[in-house]
Amino acid sequence: METTNYQGALQQPIGSGFNAQSTTNEIMNGVDLTGKIVIVTGGNAGIGLETTKTLAAAGATVIIPARDIDKAKKNLEGIENVEIEVMDIMDPHSIDAFANKFLSSQRPLHLLINNAGIMWVPLRRDSRGIESQLATNYLGQFHLTARLFPALKKANGARVINVSSLGHQMAPFNFEDPNFLHREYETLKAYGQSKTASNLFALELDNRAKEYTIRAYSVHPGSIGGTELGREAPLELFQKMGFVDADGNMLPEVAATLKSVPQGAATTVWCAVSPQLNNIGGVYCEDGDIARMAEDGESYGSYGVKRYSLDKDNAKRLWDLSEKMTGVSFTI
Repeated sequence: METTNYQGALQQPIGSGFNAQSTTNEIMNGVDLTGKIVIVTGGNAGIGLETTKTLAAAGATVIIPARDIDKAKKNLEGIENVEIEVMDIMDPHSIDAFANKFLSSQRPLHLLINNAGIMWVPLRRDSRGIESQLATNYLGQFHLTARLFPALKKANGARVINVSSLGHQMAPFNFEDPNFLHREYETLKAYGQSKTASNLFALELDNRAKEYTIRAYSVHPGSIGGTELGREAPLELFQKMGFVDADGNMLPEVAATLKSVPQGAATTVWCAVSPQLNNIGGVYCEDGDIARMAEDGESYGSYGVKRYSLDKDNAKRLWDLSEKMTGVSFTI
């Protein structure tokens, strides 16, 4: 029996009983997380906020690392079992400071939900010269998970969930020029490769960490209305993607496919708590189940996960490159 998801060996729906319409409340029915410690990056807005509310209501202590503390306090006001800490996912020193503070508490970490992300932004680079979507959507995940790994081991049964995207279908990872130093910047390709990287990371992390009862998953939440994610994208880009008309109005057929925020956070929560995943990891999930493989040649938007996003050689090569790009040794 296959024990890793390299080349998509485990990548097929399992008939979970959930679907695109399922909500976080349906997923959590009867689940008690009392005593569990959770970290949710980007947990004060959008589907991250819904994830925070859901897990905290089930009894978990949820820690939110946030760049804007005032905004986080405002958005999280009235939610019990929540702690707010300072962290900027694009700043490696900030990641180290947050992780060191958490590790000094000697607490185990049962769930790490790498939810923070940006989408379709203009070309920017962090202090290391790394393109911002790659830095935020992937390298920050890698760095934070590496630093928190001792606490994940201490949990004696932990899960890491990377919030990825169908957008991984926009581009494989470009090992020759990940930072667009020698090619024209295209924000869709930058976003796509960052999400492909997130999938490859979950794949390889699960393979390396499962002997410590740590499992990893990547998640496509779905297209969701009412979040801040696309706020910097120009109108022309939404028109190019076929989402809006010439006047900027969302097309009815597009609007009909949008999920609510509780539906958008449902797959993250399913990966975090479902006993159906106790013996399987490294898989890409959508609509409350393990996703299917997307066949070569399928057009973008047909759901499923691309083969290059689950490739063994790509996953191992990316791990080594990530250590070099972050300067973080992630030895398991």
